Amino acid sequence: MNLTGFQKWFKELSELKHLIIAGPCAAESEKQVLETAMEISKIKHVKVFRAGVWKPRTSPSDFQGIGNEALKWLSDAKKNTGLLTCVEVATPEHIEQCLKNNVDIFWIGARTVANPFSVQAIADALKGIDVPVLVKNPINPDLKLWIGAIERVYNAGINKIAAIHRGFYPFEETKFRNIPKWEIPIELKTIFPDLQIINDPSHIAGKRELLLKAAEQALCMDIDGFMIETHINPQQALSDANQQITPAELTEMLDKLIFREKDFNSDDFKCQLENLRLQIDSIDFQLIELLSKRMKIVEKIGNYKNDNNISILQLERWRQIRQTRIKAGEELNLDPEFVKKLMQIIHNHSISIQTKN
Repeated sequence: MNLTGFQKWFKELSELKHLIIAGPCAAESEKQVLETAMEISKIKHVKVFRAGVWKPRTSPSDFQGIGNEALKWLSDAKKNTGLLTCVEVATPEHIEQCLKNNVDIFWIGARTVANPFSVQAIADALKGIDVPVLVKNPINPDLKLWIGAIERVYNAGINKIAAIHRGFYPFEETKFRNIPKWEIPIELKTIFPDLQIINDPSHIAGKRELLLKAAEQALCMDIDGFMIETHINPQQALSDANQQITPAELTEMLDKLIFREKDFNSDDFKCQLENLRLQIDSIDFQLIELLSKRMKIVEKIGNYKNDNNISILQLERWRQIRQTRIKAGEELNLDPEFVKKLMQIIHNHSISIQTKN
């Protein structure tokens, strides 16, 4: 894919060499949209105003968005502030309505990206249209699915494309709403070096107090921009209230962030070490989450053995575990002795859990 068209547009738009997109999770009222946009327009580094018009909510009782009427509010905000507008689209009808109201940038959300049929329908509707399209990662950590969505948009003739990294749904509860899994956007950038990747720290953090930390980590990952949920009155927001910040708080956060040059000869190249360490952190936390899940199953097995008067130690099962795990490790170039010791530690703890029941 030749994505240099988006790079050129991207660089012309951003004074910080990082594109900053800000706005509320959802357009809720004309007053809220216009007041938020006016305050955001005072932040010189923000060039794009985002707002959800149609909200794909988990429950039908949740706020679903205002719909077409909100597009008129965004159009007025654009006229009054000079900010470009950015809206999530999930159907061809959404694209049609956005074009009628001169929306500048479309993004495809995580839930939509998870469905290739939906992405293809959007791609078909985009044919012949010269508009930038941002593609969020799917909810689950499936790199191929993310790439497939990007390719479908590209095959529709769109060359102003960027990816949005918004984290992935965790199996277990973590401090973040969505785990970053930095290794996935890094691999995406490795495969497509010209692809711009925008970070969405709002959906990764899930809480405004964690937003700065998530953004700082993203900068060390050499991301190309941010999409940050910003609301004139976050406490009164109808959706995702906990992760939104005020325009004043956004200004304060941007002032604290260190936007590094992408020059490999600069002192900031040391950030690459932090990049690798963050990848290790991400993998370690996933290991811990999976181990926790494993031990919960071990506890259930222990209860079942006790209820049925079966001995805790099953030597044949242990031999099978050890042999299969060592073999799997060898296929992945892991030292057999390391895998053996690791499984022994896990097995010993599993026996300890079962004998407590």
